[in-house]
Amino acid sequence: MKKIVDYLLSCVYLLFFGLTLVVFHVLQVVAFNGFGKQAHKVVVDWMNAFISYGWYLTGSSIRFRQQTNLPTDRPIIFIANHQSMFDISPMIWFLRKHTPIFVSKIELAKGIPGVSYNLRKSGAALIDRKDPKQAIVEIARLGKLIQETNRSAVIFPEGTRSSSGTMRPFVTGGVATLLKRAPKALVVPVAIRGTGPFNPKGIFPLTSFSRMSWDVLPAIEPAGQTPDEVVRQAQEAIAQELGQSQGVVSK
Repeated sequence: MKKIVDYLLSCVYLLFFGLTLVVFHVLQVVAFNGFGKQAHKVVVDWMNAFISYGWYLTGSSIRFRQQTNLPTDRPIIFIANHQSMFDISPMIWFLRKHTPIFVSKIELAKGIPGVSYNLRKSGAALIDRKDPKQAIVEIARLGKLIQETNRSAVIFPEGTRSSSGTMRPFVTGGVATLLKRAPKALVVPVAIRGTGPFNPKGIFPLTSFSRMSWDVLPAIEPAGQTPDEVVRQAQEAIAQELGQSQGVVSK
C-alpha cells in the first residue's frame, strides 16, 4: 500500500515540480533581461521556495535550523554533505540573504528549465569532472567573486551524492581553491539529513512522508589553519550532527 501511495503522490509532486520549473524559467528570463541581476535573484529564491515547500504534497516535511549567527559583511563558504539533488533548494531559500552560489557539474547548465538558466546567470562554478584544470579555474573564479561581493559559495566536498545518507570522505581541493581566492571567507558546515532516502532511485518514485532537515552548524574560522584542517573540522562537525563516524579527508 505504501508503494502505491509513493507513486501517486510522486506523480502529483512531479507535475507541480515541472510546472514550477517552466513558469519560473520564463520569470527568470524576464527578470534578468528586464530588471537585472537582483530581480533575477528574487525570482530564483522564490522558485526554490516553491520546490521545497512543494514536498508537503508528498506528505514530507522540511526543517531548517541555524545554530550560529552568520555575518553579512564577509564571504562565506558553506560545506555540506551531499545526498540528493534536493539538497540544494532549501539552501538557496533559507540562506538567501547570503546569496549562495554553487559548485556544480557543467552538465546541469543545459537542458533543465529554470535550473540551467540560473546556473549560467548566477555565477556558479560549472566544473567538468574530466578536466581538473578547468574545474580549478572555475572554482577559483567563484572564490574571487565571493571575495569581491561578500556573497557565499556552496560546495559538496564528497564530490558525488550518497543517497544512503552515509558520508563519503571529504576532498580538500575545491575548498582549498576557494579559500585561496577568498581569504576573508568564513567556513560554515551544513548537515543535511533525509534527502537521499526521499529519492533513492532518482526522481521517481519519491518516498512519501519523509523527514528532511538542514542544520547550519557553528562556523569555522580558517585563519591560521591549513585547508586540510578546516575541511577535517567541517567533516567531523557534520558527521557528529548526523551521528556517523567520521571519514578520511583526502586531497
